[in-house]
Amino acid sequence: MFLPLILIPIAVALFAIFPLTDTDIWWHLACAREWVTTWTPVREPVVNVHQYFQQTVALVYDIGGAPLLVAFKAILWGIVFVLFLLPSMLSPNLNNENAVDSRGDISPVTFAGIAVLLFIFRYQFEMRPVLLSMLFLGIYWNVLPWLFFGWRERNVERSSISKKFHHVLHLTFHDVTKLFKFLGVLLILFIQWIWCKCQGLYILGLVLAFGFFSYSLWFRRWVRFGKVRQWNGVRIPLRTIAWQILFVILLFAMPFFHHDGLDLLPYPFELLDRLLGLSPSAIIFSNEIAENRSPITLLLNGENVLQSALMLVLCVAGIVLAAVRWYLQPSPDASWQLSWQTNERVEAIFNRRMLPSWLFITAILALVAERNFVLFLPIFVAIVVHFSMRPSSSNVKLKNTKLKIKNTSIKLKNRLAEKSRKLGSKLKLKGKLAQKTRNLSHTLSPLLTSEFLLAAVVLAFVFGHWSKSLSAYDSMVAYQRVPVGAAHWMMENPHPGRLFNDDRAGGYLAFMNPLDSIYIDGRFILKTADFFERYLAYANMPRLFLVDADSQDIDRVVLPLRYYARWDKLLATLDSSEKWHVAYRDSLFVVMDRTLR
Repeated sequence: MFLPLILIPIAVALFAIFPLTDTDIWWHLACAREWVTTWTPVREPVVNVHQYFQQTVALVYDIGGAPLLVAFKAILWGIVFVLFLLPSMLSPNLNNENAVDSRGDISPVTFAGIAVLLFIFRYQFEMRPVLLSMLFLGIYWNVLPWLFFGWRERNVERSSISKKFHHVLHLTFHDVTKLFKFLGVLLILFIQWIWCKCQGLYILGLVLAFGFFSYSLWFRRWVRFGKVRQWNGVRIPLRTIAWQILFVILLFAMPFFHHDGLDLLPYPFELLDRLLGLSPSAIIFSNEIAENRSPITLLLNGENVLQSALMLVLCVAGIVLAAVRWYLQPSPDASWQLSWQTNERVEAIFNRRMLPSWLFITAILALVAERNFVLFLPIFVAIVVHFSMRPSSSNVKLKNTKLKIKNTSIKLKNRLAEKSRKLGSKLKLKGKLAQKTRNLSHTLSPLLTSEFLLAAVVLAFVFGHWSKSLSAYDSMVAYQRVPVGAAHWMMENPHPGRLFNDDRAGGYLAFMNPLDSIYIDGRFILKTADFFERYLAYANMPRLFLVDADSQDIDRVVLPLRYYARWDKLLATLDSSEKWHVAYRDSLFVVMDRTLR
């Protein structure tokens, strides 16, 4: 039953082993050492919403460099999928109360399909602040149902020794369970406080908590304010509702517990503006940066065609699946024939309402921007596993029939075994050999099915390509995307003026050579619309750059030649100018200096 909980996270961790392709990790590392300031103007106020993420990755990098950082993010991505898969694996089956295990393991073909999906989107598993956001969401995904829907559990009869042991705690919290709930509340509040300084997506934790709280209120079906609804004999006091309301209020107040809380509070809305393109600066940002464009836009432009098309299909499938799950499944409050114990209430509300709701929200976010697909992927895999672990009623009857046949055959074998003991030693030996042969054939029979063979071929193909790509990495630093050689040369050859650089190279340059202030890095949210528009205009109007370079005392330019190389016209203009010359060049980057006279 727990095989997918092991195999899928292992596959995710393995696929997440690749170099640090996200160039923003370098300005995160640079800001962990000292806040990076570009020599160009920035918008005010400046708030470092990624501070705790930066300190975390800097600590790991200082210990083991890029290889350890890659291993760290691979392990964390595996844990993320464990957390999202866990509720689907542990939730009870309301349709079969007496069944011990009515799900069975995931089919080999389903696992192979999930492995293919994870392999195609493996480069989504980058070392970005969203990794910690997904980790926190996974914790919320498991703890919040327990807090909101399992707040009042039945008291368990304890022995006299147990009662004496819990006497002090009982006097304080009236029940040991409430102590655990209290610790759970403190854990979530602490995580939310940390999250506010890890990424602007901390608002997703608030949305998820408010969703669980809203469903808990709705499905308790209050008749009148001040009177308690009897839920099949389980009393739900107003005190519980009061504690939950206070808990939600404290969650929303967590940004104010930081010294720059007033600046942290509007940051998530600035992120939304940047993705949707509501303001002038956000329009440029959402249209020009590939990761922040919609999969639909990328597909129409012919960029990343396979991944964009598959993203579009999966997101639409997720929206349809969420709608079907919502409308076809009976409402949790309609199943009054159930005893509605804690786990059953959690399973009904969680799987019939929260799961499709969150699937719908993340699918919409993924359609808005390609980089948001990583928010959708774990929940989509979890719901696929959830459905594959639930056989139909005919399959359950077939399984029960097989169990009866198996029990009958065991009884017959036992009777035959008793009779065989009366025979000679030779017959006993033959019986043991025959039994071992039958057991071996019974063990190998699932391995010889066409379903298993098909899955084995697919998995061999996927992991073969993965191992081949892994052997091609000669460094965990993606030197194709950051100027490794150029930065080393620039450190040995300083210049008196100012530096102009490509935005994706800015973070690495700031990390490697902090004394040479950069022109721009990946923190586009700090730049105005006019600045960003003029920066992009240099690629198509190189003469404009020459004018600005003279007025702003720019005497060095470092630009990419292959990865996101939009600067061909500017490089050609600089190369043909008498005022500029090539100072350093490799196959990936070029450094041009102003010619001294």
